[in-house]
Amino acid sequence: MALTTKDIVRLLSDHGAKQYGREAVSQLEHALQCAHLAESAGETDQVVMASLLHDVGHMLKAENAGALQTETDRDDLHQYTLMPFLRGKLPDAVLEPIRLHVDAKRYHCQADASYFGSLSPASVHSLALQGGVFSADQAHAFLQQPHAEAAVRLRRYDDLAKVAGRAVPPLEHYLPRLGQLMASDRPE
Repeated sequence: MALTTKDIVRLLSDHGAKQYGREAVSQLEHALQCAHLAESAGETDQVVMASLLHDVGHMLKAENAGALQTETDRDDLHQYTLMPFLRGKLPDAVLEPIRLHVDAKRYHCQADASYFGSLSPASVHSLALQGGVFSADQAHAFLQQPHAEAAVRLRRYDDLAKVAGRAVPPLEHYLPRLGQLMASDRPE
C-alpha cells in the first residue's frame, strides 16, 4: 500500500509528539527543524522533503507495533521502512537521501575526525547499532552512489535538528511542496 500526503500528515501528527529517541525534541520538532535547516541552506524541494521525511520510518514502525520504541539495543532499519510505501510516489531525489542518511553518518565519522565528537550521546549509541564508522573503502563506495552528496548534507541537518524550543515553520508550510512531489497527488 502506498502512502499519500494525507497518510504522512497523519503519521507525523499521531506519532510526532513523542520524544525523538533520547533527544530533547519530539519526532515532529526534529522533522520540522531538519526541513527548515535544509530550506534555509537553499536546498532543492526534494532535499527539503527528504529532510522532513527522513525519520518517518520510525513512525510507520510505531504504528504497526502500537508504540514508538525510543530505547533499543538493535538498529530498527528505519531508513528502509518507508521505501516500499513511497517508491513510485516520490522521486529518487527524495527517497535516496532518506535511504542513505544512516550511512551518511557512518561516512562523516570516517571523513571528518571532529564529526564523531559532535554527535549527541543518542547518535553515538545508534551509530554503534548501525555498524559503526565506515572504513576508507566503505566511505569511498558510499560516495559513488547517486544522491550520496545530498544524504551527506541531510545528515548534517539531521545532527543540528535537535534544539528544544527552536522556532520553525509548521508542518503546513511544507505540505504544498510535498503534494507537488507526490505522484498520485498531482493533477492528471
